[in-house]
Amino acid sequence: MSTAATETAGPAVRVRFLGDFELTVNGAPVRHWRAGKARGLFQYLVVHRGQTLTRERLYASLWPGSDSTAGSSLKVAAHALRRVLDAHPDRPGDSGIRLLYRDFGYVLHVAGLWSDLDRFQDLVHTGLRAATAGDTPLARTRLRSALSLYGGEFLRGESADWVVEQREYLRALALRALGVLRADAEAREDFVDLIGLCKRTLEIDRHHEETYRALMAAHGRRGELACVRRWYELCARRMREELAVAPDPETQLLLRTLLPAAARESAPAALAPTVRALRSPVRRPGTPPWSAEARTPLPPRPVRRARPDNRAPAVRIRAAD
Repeated sequence: MSTAATETAGPAVRVRFLGDFELTVNGAPVRHWRAGKARGLFQYLVVHRGQTLTRERLYASLWPGSDSTAGSSLKVAAHALRRVLDAHPDRPGDSGIRLLYRDFGYVLHVAGLWSDLDRFQDLVHTGLRAATAGDTPLARTRLRSALSLYGGEFLRGESADWVVEQREYLRALALRALGVLRADAEAREDFVDLIGLCKRTLEIDRHHEETYRALMAAHGRRGELACVRRWYELCARRMREELAVAPDPETQLLLRTLLPAAARESAPAALAPTVRALRSPVRRPGTPPWSAEARTPLPPRPVRRARPDNRAPAVRIRAAD
């Protein structure tokens, strides 16, 4: 086989986890699974490939609440998986996939595998290390490439605990990458790039307050004060209606700093206790307005003490006469 043909052939097995799950073997997509849990078993084994996973662990992750010693679900799913992927333990097919049973558990081996999950993690980690080392161009390139692979949350639509755990980890990686790129756009004062990165961040996490503050500050520098208020109000409404919390004090302070009118609006509320303290007490019905009870007591007048008489005794006697 020529070098060009080898380079274009690519891996025999390609798996996409980010967004809608997709598996292709030798260029052909796999859409029909012979058992209900065969696909879930393959997904779990690919994420943990090369590791021998015990029956107990597989049942706890894929069939929670089931008895691993009495059930046959795992055997059925493994048999179906071998037939779908031609993954015979002794005679693997052209895909190079082998599913082995070893030491009371299963292990998956895949030759020539490409996974968007693996590639995404590698790019993010490389980009973050470059950012820490001060190599901004490399960090920018790697992190943007990683985000181009993030087509959605991990195994969208699945709700198993192991899926949710992996999903939140990858979401945090994506938000970290976006945070580094957002700081870079702010340093370059690239408003268009910054807005796009903020929009992408809110698509992943609509309650990310740091992003709302970045948008408020960017519009504030451009004098677009109406946009500042609208972003704050959107943030406050989502936090209140969806999380039952108020925006962080840092977000509220930024609003008052950028919009002097907002600071004046909050001033009366701060002065209210002082105003109430200065008001006259409420007069009970039937109490004459001139009565002592109805009048606001005045603070006691300070007592004036007599100054000591330092004059000589003879002078004091003549003054007394």
